[in-house]
Amino acid sequence: MPTEPAASVEPMKLPRLALGLVFGLAYAGVLRAGDQVLFDFESGLEPSALLTNDATAVVAPASPGNTVLRVSTGHTQPWPGVTLRAPQGGWDLSAFGQITLRVRNVGDSRVTVHCRVDNPGADGNRDCVTGSISLNPGQIDTLRVPLKRYSENRLGGKLFGMRGYPVARGGPGTVDPARIVQLVVFVAKPSQPHRFELDDIRATGTYTPPTAWVNDADPFFPFIDTFGQYRHKDWPGKVHSLAELKQRREAEARELEAQPGPKDWDQYGGWAAGPQLAATGFFRTEKYRGKWWLVDPAGRLFFSHGIDCVRMLDTTPIDERETWFEDFPGAQPEFKEFLSEGYALKGHYAGRRPRCFSFAGANLKRKYGPEWRQTYAELAHRRLRSWGLNTIANWSDPSVYLLRRTPYTDTISSRGAALIEGSEGYWGKFPDVFDPSFEQAVRRSMQTKKDTSANDPWCIGYFSDNELSWGDDTSLAVAALRSPPTQAAKQVFVADLKAKYGDIGRLNAAWGTGYTSWDALLEARQAPDPKKARPDLTAFYTRTAETYFRVVRDAIKAVAPKQLYLGCRFAWVNDLAAVAAGKYCDVVSYNLYRRSVAEFKYPGGDKPLIIGEFHFGALDRGMFHTGLVPVDNQAARAQAYRDYVLGALRHPQFVGTHWFQWKDQPTTGRVYDEENYQIGFVEVADTPYPETIAASRQVGARLYSEAMR
Repeated sequence: MPTEPAASVEPMKLPRLALGLVFGLAYAGVLRAGDQVLFDFESGLEPSALLTNDATAVVAPASPGNTVLRVSTGHTQPWPGVTLRAPQGGWDLSAFGQITLRVRNVGDSRVTVHCRVDNPGADGNRDCVTGSISLNPGQIDTLRVPLKRYSENRLGGKLFGMRGYPVARGGPGTVDPARIVQLVVFVAKPSQPHRFELDDIRATGTYTPPTAWVNDADPFFPFIDTFGQYRHKDWPGKVHSLAELKQRREAEARELEAQPGPKDWDQYGGWAAGPQLAATGFFRTEKYRGKWWLVDPAGRLFFSHGIDCVRMLDTTPIDERETWFEDFPGAQPEFKEFLSEGYALKGHYAGRRPRCFSFAGANLKRKYGPEWRQTYAELAHRRLRSWGLNTIANWSDPSVYLLRRTPYTDTISSRGAALIEGSEGYWGKFPDVFDPSFEQAVRRSMQTKKDTSANDPWCIGYFSDNELSWGDDTSLAVAALRSPPTQAAKQVFVADLKAKYGDIGRLNAAWGTGYTSWDALLEARQAPDPKKARPDLTAFYTRTAETYFRVVRDAIKAVAPKQLYLGCRFAWVNDLAAVAAGKYCDVVSYNLYRRSVAEFKYPGGDKPLIIGEFHFGALDRGMFHTGLVPVDNQAARAQAYRDYVLGALRHPQFVGTHWFQWKDQPTTGRVYDEENYQIGFVEVADTPYPETIAASRQVGARLYSEAMR
């Protein structure tokens, strides 16, 4: 899953600003229950409410009955934009979780718009918080700025190895919501002018404080209880005893009996009450009445409403943490099976294999007894159906999905292939698709599926790799040129250039370079001028991307010809790679961590798409990190889930959404990369989050009627 840190914004230096021309700039009261409108641009206000910096701003009609602030920024200053001053000197927004703005890009190029929310004396680093949104021409979306009033605290280094930590009030990147004096909306260091519209600026969401604070107890250690939960606070759903754990098992059994799942589904979760299409015995795609669909083996329309990582164990490091855990279950003989070693790619334990423990596994054994593995595998299918979910998605446990009661996806990888030495990426270097080891690795991975998922009607299809670093549309070509002369990708690229130009002098003339020979180019490790070499760089980039998808597709179809190739789960991608995927994949997959995909535009034309990952999280249930898309609390998380999936259902190209993931990550961080996100349908002690489950059931019940609206 993508975990790159948010881009930082340098302090916006605000010189003496010229007054902008204002017509109808307004402060209003509450427009809808629970929100406070800050500006709606419908009625008059003093001109001093608006200041401009290398920008012009006018209030103008955008549509009948709707007025916006239209901003045009220059590029002579580093932070061109507008400042909107609060009336009467400030707002008290203590009750709210965030400020939102509707922003439309009315310019000709992509723009990233930032909004900074200021206390008195804000300088871009202190006493302010900032949010941003990137928009393509014509795109409209909501820019959100969380009113963050606390910061993480590591107790002087005594806490480590986690993405999120207990918090303390104030600190860098926080604001006092009771003293908001202005909003600064700007573009950061643009190289060209931009135009965008602002509308419906409001304070919204209910502020819910985090559960875990570093001053909750003194001494703070131990701070994790025997179930793997934060021990210094209580919250709805927290487990307090073994008896309570078993009571919840019995209560859930009654609930699942009463709510077995949607009544209009067939055995696969397809639309039994819908049209009967051709039944091929395997999943396939079809465009029906203007929308792309999966079609299940029985010939029924199927929207893949799924969840990743339906598995039983996640481990957290215990080395160097002897004082962290109260009544540590790993010290008891019956839980020794949950002790292990795990490889850490990133963070405090990077490059090591620390000792680890699975609190989740210990809790399952406590709850379901000695036969917990089989019991839990069967329970997972009952839960999924009851919760309105019809797909076991990526990285799930084979002992669960091979029971063949719920459709599932599988995955193959290019692990073991040679890498492009000049490449770089968050999860590692890009595979060299021209090296024979790439095809060998992919085919070897697919061969392992012969006796399991290959040719299984319950298997929808295969993803390949995950979140590869596709970079910009010249990056892989540049990476090849920066690699040693033995790099297969570089040799192929140089051969292409030689075939095109013939003489090295012609290449030098085009690129503005001075290579003495083709061998000299092969030996060189520097990248050429990206503008002069761009046509050749993008051409080789396209060849690289198409080779990746063609080789993977052929490997899948050689073993499982009737199953779907679901793409590579794009996180960081450009149009050339996305279009190449559409040429060879049956379905193109994206991991889209955002509020909505309703307006998503695929650059490769009319092709079925699937969401490989998305999630929302909050800090009101004892966890230390929200995950990649924060919300105020569990009620907001449930609403965000409904909105996201319904947006995909109404989109003409999406054929599925897969939530990441089944269970919360360990409170003290998973070993691989320290993630400790509140992103599960269930928490570490196997208690489902009732708000999210209710939302999933509601969506599942409307899955097909909503999509056919």
